[in-house]
Amino acid sequence: MAAIYLRPAARLVAAAATLSAAAYALLVTNAWRSYGYPPPPRPDERDALLDEFMPIYDVVERHRIEINAPPAVVLAAAQDQDLMHSPVIRAIFRARELVLGATPDDRMRPAGLIATMQSLGWRVLAERPGREIVVGAVTRPWEADVVFRGLPPEQFAAYREPGNVKIVWTLRAEPAGEHRSVFTTETRAVATDATARARFRTYWAFASPGIAAIRVLTLRPLMREAERRARELEGDA
Repeated sequence: MAAIYLRPAARLVAAAATLSAAAYALLVTNAWRSYGYPPPPRPDERDALLDEFMPIYDVVERHRIEINAPPAVVLAAAQDQDLMHSPVIRAIFRARELVLGATPDDRMRPAGLIATMQSLGWRVLAERPGREIVVGAVTRPWEADVVFRGLPPEQFAAYREPGNVKIVWTLRAEPAGEHRSVFTTETRAVATDATARARFRTYWAFASPGIAAIRVLTLRPLMREAERRARELEGDA
């Protein structure tokens, strides 16, 4: 009798897996084809501070959400995020380790997104207090045990050492009315030569769906935390 019910369930699982694989393959194909042709920002997405460090780039990821909290509260909450709190994000990082054969990173890291990234080698390049922070590094992301190397802000834009990829990303909160903000996170990357571009294009095609998923998965938890902090501040006022 149990087999009667298990067979349809197994078919459903198989169908779901097939659909997931097909969707992933489509994303990989689109990332490969669009490499080197990043969509330009809309007028409300333009970021002059980010442009100082990487005005031209091979790929870009932009994500945004409206939050009922002041910009300074939103930015502080964004900097304090714990990515590994999400089991899905942990699974994405674990999948990368398994696919590339990376050594698991079991070292203790400081709490908070910015502090964690700095402990990995990323460097803060610029800030607008209470509004935006720009973080960057040089790396070879296709390597199994990837290493991030921060550069002084005055050297980052001009860096051209062959065989590498420069990456910058932002956390940005802009006012959108009284006690309301638009939070934006943007990631840009550019290879320093043709060899690195070819290797990064392959890596980006397969990794970008996971990278985009991580960005999206952080938005609603950030909204909840920022709005919680805003309510606490209003209660203390």
